[in-house]
Amino acid sequence: MSAGLVLTFDDVTLAYHADGHRVVQHAAISAPPGQITAIVGPNGSGKSSLVRGVLGLMPVHAGRILAGTTDLLRATAREMSRLVAVMPQREALVFPMLVHDYVALGRSPFLGLWDAPSAHDVAVIRGAMERSDVLPFAARRTDELSGGEWQRVRLARALAQDTPILLLDEPTTFLDIAHEMATFETLAREAQSGRTVVLVSHTLTLVARFADQIVLMHEARVAASGPPRDVMQAATLEAVYGWPLVVSHDPAVGAPTLVPLRRPR
Repeated sequence: MSAGLVLTFDDVTLAYHADGHRVVQHAAISAPPGQITAIVGPNGSGKSSLVRGVLGLMPVHAGRILAGTTDLLRATAREMSRLVAVMPQREALVFPMLVHDYVALGRSPFLGLWDAPSAHDVAVIRGAMERSDVLPFAARRTDELSGGEWQRVRLARALAQDTPILLLDEPTTFLDIAHEMATFETLAREAQSGRTVVLVSHTLTLVARFADQIVLMHEARVAASGPPRDVMQAATLEAVYGWPLVVSHDPAVGAPTLVPLRRPR
């Protein structure tokens, strides 16, 4: 397994070329190895735009995005894919394929055009499928999967890349409670092994249980960052989300818990 690298958004501003609208402004984020960094915030706050910026799908108006000392904005696709495994929020295959073959695509950055997977590649692919709990349907086609199964298969492919950095956008979408928890437990183990894990999520209460640091986005800027207990403050979250809420602490695990309130009729 690859040792982690710091993923740095160094004063990054993302803007559409057509109208110059800035979707992220002067973001300064440092995600260290061995930790889970969670990027949270309301819809349209710029969370997923940061992921798109890494992929080159969103124009970077200013700043740098670094994996260790490597500037990802200047790296080739192969160089970047050996450093960062990205699981975007949405993904549609042009044609269906076997689950095993799809997960095996994670090894592509390390293989030549006509190279067959080595024994090491085969072991990495199987390990990724085991950790994502998708081995039982390795021989099924991707178009036969439920939404939750497809999410887990996509995670398996990212794990199969075996990169220093994992960058995941809403990795638990469509998952039931058990698989949602299992996914976070898997990501926690990846971080504990030394890998850098960065995820975008809407599930604040669950994020607070697993993340080492939370970055709260609001109106294209970083509104707060730090350990969950520091960021998960009622006054801060109410101002960002525009909804009354209470932040308590789960007596079972001690993590902050978000309770949205009903507005009086």
